[in-house]
Amino acid sequence: MTVAIVQFGGSNCDRDAERALSHLGIDAELVWHEEGLPEGVSGVMLPGGFSYGDYLRAGAIAANSPILAEVREAAAEGVPVLGVCNGAQIGSESRLTPGAFTTNASARFQCERVHVRVENADTPWTSAYDEGEVVELPIAHGEGRFEVTDDRLAELNDEDRVLFRYCDEDGDVTPEANPNGSKENVAGVAGENENVAVLMPHPERITLPDIGETDGQGILHGFEN
Repeated sequence: MTVAIVQFGGSNCDRDAERALSHLGIDAELVWHEEGLPEGVSGVMLPGGFSYGDYLRAGAIAANSPILAEVREAAAEGVPVLGVCNGAQIGSESRLTPGAFTTNASARFQCERVHVRVENADTPWTSAYDEGEVVELPIAHGEGRFEVTDDRLAELNDEDRVLFRYCDEDGDVTPEANPNGSKENVAGVAGENENVAVLMPHPERITLPDIGETDGQGILHGFEN
């Protein structure tokens, strides 16, 4: 198994992701976007950062890189694809997943620990948890507010494609527990197929035991499922 971690100008969580995956025994390879996906790749991660300085919109320029066509093709063939933070923005901009991520309701960059509730534990990215389980993850974004039309969100709920919602430590989904104003506290969603997912919190930053808690490990194990 080799997971391609796609690098763009401005990516800055790529090596964190590589180290986290390697710790879990998952082979990971840093891939510059202009090189294209390696042959036979078994997973793709779009890491966090500030690709192209977030000009136009966060993730908009990177989403137009030719490698995203390859990522979409791989996703359609069942290859697991995970977008984290800026990678989630790239994923939504390239239509791997529905909705959009825009400026936080606070209009400021937010870097803090948050709690999220597992909404659907029957996906590769959430199967390590129980439905309703509360997980603590870090966020670091200025454009993390998830927006989608009411009708589309209703479809996502009906299809169990909302994977995580921001909540308090007791698992209650409240406005106060919503760090960025995301609609219905959505923190992560799946694509049309469950092998594709994006989320704003950073699982790779809470995976290594020597630097603290390991709540994010279960998400990254999705590359093995």
